[in-house]
Amino acid sequence: MIPFEYFRADTIEDAVTAVSARPDAAYLAGGTNLVDHMKLGVAGPTLLVDIGHLALDRITELPGGGLRIEAGVSNTDVAAHPLVRTRYPALTRALLSGASGQLRNLATTGGNLLQRTRCVYFQDITTPCNKREPGSGCSAIGGYVRYHAILGASEHCVAVHPSDMAVAMAALDAQVVVVGADGETRIPLVDFHRLPGDRPDRDTVLEHGQLITAVELPAPPDGARSTYRKVRDRASYAFALVSVAAELGYLDAGEITSARVAFGGLAHKPWRARAAESRLIGSPATEETFTAAAEAELADAQPLAGNDFKVELARRTLVATLRSLTEPDPTEQVRE
Repeated sequence: MIPFEYFRADTIEDAVTAVSARPDAAYLAGGTNLVDHMKLGVAGPTLLVDIGHLALDRITELPGGGLRIEAGVSNTDVAAHPLVRTRYPALTRALLSGASGQLRNLATTGGNLLQRTRCVYFQDITTPCNKREPGSGCSAIGGYVRYHAILGASEHCVAVHPSDMAVAMAALDAQVVVVGADGETRIPLVDFHRLPGDRPDRDTVLEHGQLITAVELPAPPDGARSTYRKVRDRASYAFALVSVAAELGYLDAGEITSARVAFGGLAHKPWRARAAESRLIGSPATEETFTAAAEAELADAQPLAGNDFKVELARRTLVATLRSLTEPDPTEQVRE
């Protein structure tokens, strides 16, 4: 039994004050990730500040057609919301492809963004891991790397971010609303998560005590379509080998006018595919264009011995996802 103190916060301000005052404190919402890590010995906060009862459970429309999703809204409620389903189908599909219905009922929007890697070495406290214990080494390098990074990794860490939701939100230009001791700020989701560099123990740019209160999505471009495709070892309850969230807008003549693309399963963070987007915009919506975009994005991939298959898998997955968005009903083209 690991002893810890418990504090139920009644306001956002109380929660931020309590966690900011203790370097060993952590927020507790749905607990689907933190509680597991406490059981494994990966995390050991001595103070848990319960924010599950704060009034952060609303989804509201923003002026201009965007959407504000508060941090306490469950993954189930986000996926089922009519405005999410109609305006951001990639987000609904991403959420429905992650975990079980029971977990989605508990998991929150804010907590989903803060998921930690499922690297087997990170979760095994008997093995060296720079993410868990900085300076101890990376057991994955030279070890089991089937699920590990081929983009943006470093000599200190090759783990990947596990969230499906975050990949879709990265492609949709989401902003993360954060409250800290100095007030409220907004962080673009593409900048919220970090690449490992020499500090793989830091997953995000959050400072200790800062609390996610909402995520805001801009309105999608007129006529744009979005979807999410996840490739995994089994049909359910598995993390992505490769996933793609994509949104395309194009003219009737077939020219692509807007493109937003993100990969999951390939990097330490949701990987916004800027090189692919540059190849897509202004080009015809053809198989050749999609292939060129995939090859441009993956040109700098650095697979490890054991996950080199991911390069071709990522290429094929991106091409298939983009192709589906040019077909009459893209919601019927990508199966979970």
